Order: sequence, then C-alpha cells, then structure tokens
Amino acid sequence: MSKFLWALLAGLFLYSCAGSPDVDSGDEESAEMTTTALPDDPNRLTDPMKDNKYVVYQVMTRLFGNKVTTNTQFGTYEENGVGKFSDFTDKALQEIKALGVDYVWFTGILEHATMDDWTSIGIAPDDSDVIKGRAGSPYAIKDYYDVNPVQANNPQNRMKEFEALVARTHQNGLKVIIDFVPNHVARRYISDAKPAGVKDLGAEDDTSVRFASNNNFYYIPDTTFSVPRNYDPLGAEIVALNEDGKFDEVPAKATGNDKFAARPSVGDWFETVKLNYGKDTTTGKNNFDPIPSTWVKMKDILVYWAQKKVDGFRCDMAEMVPVEFWAWAIPQVKAVNPKIQFIAEIYNPNAYRDYVTKALFDVLYDKVGMYDTLKPLVKGSGNPKNITSAWRRLTVGEDVMLRFLENHDEERLGNKRFAGEPEKALGAMVISSTLGSGPVLIYFGQEVGEPGVGKEGFGGEDARTTIFDYWGVPAHQRWMNGGAFDGGALSVGEKALRSAYSKMLNLARTSPAVRKGGLYDLDWFNRGQGKGYSDNLYAYIRTSPEQKLLFLVNFDHAKGTTATVKLPPKAWEVMGLDPAGTYSLSDLFLTTKTAELTNGESFTLELAPSEVVILELK
Repeated sequence: MSKFLWALLAGLFLYSCAGSPDVDSGDEESAEMTTTALPDDPNRLTDPMKDNKYVVYQVMTRLFGNKVTTNTQFGTYEENGVGKFSDFTDKALQEIKALGVDYVWFTGILEHATMDDWTSIGIAPDDSDVIKGRAGSPYAIKDYYDVNPVQANNPQNRMKEFEALVARTHQNGLKVIIDFVPNHVARRYISDAKPAGVKDLGAEDDTSVRFASNNNFYYIPDTTFSVPRNYDPLGAEIVALNEDGKFDEVPAKATGNDKFAARPSVGDWFETVKLNYGKDTTTGKNNFDPIPSTWVKMKDILVYWAQKKVDGFRCDMAEMVPVEFWAWAIPQVKAVNPKIQFIAEIYNPNAYRDYVTKALFDVLYDKVGMYDTLKPLVKGSGNPKNITSAWRRLTVGEDVMLRFLENHDEERLGNKRFAGEPEKALGAMVISSTLGSGPVLIYFGQEVGEPGVGKEGFGGEDARTTIFDYWGVPAHQRWMNGGAFDGGALSVGEKALRSAYSKMLNLARTSPAVRKGGLYDLDWFNRGQGKGYSDNLYAYIRTSPEQKLLFLVNFDHAKGTTATVKLPPKAWEVMGLDPAGTYSLSDLFLTTKTAELTNGESFTLELAPSEVVILELK
C-alpha cells in the first residue's frame, strides 16, 4: 500500500467537517481575486464568480448495472451481461446523490446501430460491416425517437421503462442528462418510432448532387460505398450479423468526421454519415435562408426529449454543427423547459466565445485547457505553473467550463497509462472541482479507481472502459455488491478513495467560497520567493464573505515536501483580513493539519507525496 494511501486512510478516519475553495491569478504586485482574467488584462481585479457549480455523474447505461463478470472479448449480452434501466434502483440513485452528484448523464440511451437482432420487435436489422463492436457505438444513432432495447427488461416496453427511469431519478433528487448527437447518424438510419407526420432523415434528399441546402446528407455522386479495407467486425473467426464485407449504399454518403470518400478507413467514423445543416463544403457558403430541413428535424427531436422531462443535453461534437443552428434551436427548446442545460463537446478554444454568446450553450468542455494541463501532472511530468496559464487563456468565464479527468473518451485514472494509482489524481480532481465556479464531471467507476483493463472488443487494450461492447466493470461491480449498492465488496483502498471523492464533491458543491467566491493565485508569488516552495507545488485561494479557503497541492508523487507558503499584501487586502490579525488554518479535506497565518510571514506544512490540503481560514 502506497504512503499516500496510508495517509488517505488515516485522514478519512479523522475527518469531520466540509468546505471547498478555488484559485488563480497574479504575481507579487498583481496577484488578484478574479473570475475572468482576460489575456490582455491578466491583472484585472474583478467581481466574484457567477455561481454555476454542479456535479455530473456520467454512466455508460448498459454497463452500469451489469453484474456478470465473464468478460469474454466481443461477448454477446447473453455471455457478458448487460445493465438495465431498472438497475438504477432508488438505493443506487440515493448513493449516487450522496456522493455529491446533481445530474446523472445517462450515456447510450438513444437507439443506435448494433450487432444484436431485434427484428422480432419490429426494429430493422443492421449490418455489422459498418458497426464498431458487438454492442455498437452509442454515437451511431439509428433512431432519434427511440431508446436502446437491450436496456429494457421488456424490449417492447422500452420507452415506458426509460420514462420510469427519468421519474425515479427525479424522485431521488437528481436531474437527467442524455446525449444529443447532432453531427452524424448511423450508416443506415431508420426510425421505427418516429411520431406521425415525421419523415426520416434523407427520405426526400436529391441523391444526384453532392450538396443541396434541403438535403439531410452529403453525397458522393456516381460512387458506391466500400467497407474499410481489412475490417473484421469481431476481430476473429466469428461471423457477425450480416457480415459479408459489403454495405449497400449508392451513392456513398460523406462519413461523420467530414470524410468525403467512398471508402473511409477504420480510423474514420466509418460507422456514421455526416448530417448537412446547409453549409456547402465545396464553396464554404452557408445556405441558412430559408431554414434547412435538417434544422427543423433536429430541433423537433430536441423538443421531443425535452417534453419527456430530461433536464439537459450533452451535445456530441457540437462544434461540427453551425453556430447559427444552435442560436435558432436552443431558445425554442428552452421555451419548453427554461432550465434545461446544453453542454457542448468542443475542442477549439477560439470558438468558445461564439458557442456561449451566439450559440447560447450553458456549458463547454474544458478538455484542451485544464484537462490537458492536469494530465501530465498526474502522470508525474509537466509544471504546475501551467495551471495558471491554462486559466488565463480562457476567453469565457470559469462558470461555463465543465471540468473532468475522466469520461468515456479518456483513459482511466487507475490505468498504468495514466495515474496507475488513482489516489495520485486527487489533487488534480480538487483543482478540477474548485478552481472555478462551473460544473465538474466524474465517470462511473472513477470514484473507486476502475482501471479499464482488458481487450473488450473493438477498442482493444486502450486504457478505457468500452463503449462498443458488452462488459463488466470490475471495481464498479464491487461497489454494486450484487445490487446492494453499498460498496460491501470494495477493498479498503477503494472505499477510502470513494470516501475522498464524496468529501471533495460535496465540499465543492456546498462551499460558498467555491460556488461564488473570488480566485487568487498564490503560485506566481510563492514561486519567486526562493526556498520552501518547490516546483511541484500549486497554491491558490478561493474567498467569499462567508468563507476563505486556501488550497495546496503536492504534484510530486514520489516524495513528500516541506511547503512554505506566504500571502502577499494584496491577498490580505482582497480577503478583507486585518493586517494586524493572526488567523488559524485547518484542513477540511483528509487530514487534521493546521497552521497559523500572520501578515508578512510564511507558514509551513509537511505534505506527503500526491497530498492535497484544503485549509479554512478562521
């Protein structure tokens, strides 16, 4: 057992209290409290942050409740098991809520292409030659108006079972997010459940031309689609559903990742086709007047789900869809539910401002900035001062940035390719949770250190939990404990990690300093003060009239350090402290560590490897 885990266990035993802060800002002369430090004015003192703090718990819905531990590569759901909507029992939802969660993001709800045969209940069959994995990608939507039948106890009753899940989630004090996949659909899109009067995507397209403003798809005229070279759907001698190395598509359509080729590669999103929102990809011209057919159809789909009382949409690859569509559609959806949240998966920082101010998204992914900065630090490289640089580069407020260290696209912290020992990531998770007043995301199993090992199927040994195949998630299954959802089968270390996550998330979502306080970066000042503040440390303050918190993280995962920290005069001023006063500091997180703070003097704490403390000032 690592030194840090021993310290974590000891801290959990002694822990009482709660609270949580955040920080980022200047240097000795100009370190300041702020919410949004613009790149051209990094020293500007601003008002406290806008409160938009909430916690999202992402679950791969068909994996969450699965209790089967067989885990055969490319196994069927009969072999490897599958989770159901009903596995989200009151007890399971209450435990998720107690972890510190506000929203559950149910991934893989909409009906998507799969190698399973559902013709017996009236669902058209798919072709495995354009499917990734036995279960299929949840982002290759086959019917926007239906849900995945394998997740229902009675597949013919699947929509009512999903609606019961939404109601049950709400009854347990949680809100519901589902995926909206606007950029692409499955190679063969056939809606069996569409409302009366709705016409399928592509049903009225002119397939003789590459582009027409009212076409739903882009075409490659006079071509026939070809399956990617050497693609074996199950990677073995097993013959999959309709497997023959061919897929009937004439003319070929453009592939979801903007690939205009009749034969995409395995590395492309070959299982999907690109939707046309009126942008002519040949000329670059926008054809948005009159409103394109795709706009109307996709807005109607959003309204359909909003009327089913979902509370938010995580919009897959939102930046691949024109800003103008979102600006037109989102207000119409919010007319149904003004509080519904729109979360944009976006990786282009230059587009952040447009997707907030024009497209009207509530929240954006902070992957390219904070995630990409923290990951090297968790792995034992990088420089903590880059945290401040990442924050300063933002062109939008901290309150609109969704932070995370795991989701279905990213490597698992518990995998040796990332942290290896997930406790090493607690400092980075505290920063993700508290450096701003915006939301934070964790992925199911993250809180118990799930390592994501095994060749599940299409994804191979990629350090992730599969989204393409049926699988059991071992550490998460130990927390499920056969459906008791009490963590009874977890190891001592896994229980300690989950408890630490619970303290962190509940502190972040209840602390007034974190939710709406100012941010003051101590790192720039202390980094230039000489001995006692190592290059592996990062320190910041979150401060509000009700609460003042100081965060200190040791990113050295091999050895402890004696951390000497000093607050510059400007910090005393923005925190409203008495220059002649003496204040006590005590850890609210995992230890009983204390220190004394006097104006103009340093305080010193001994930090273990990977340790983080959250000190409340009294």
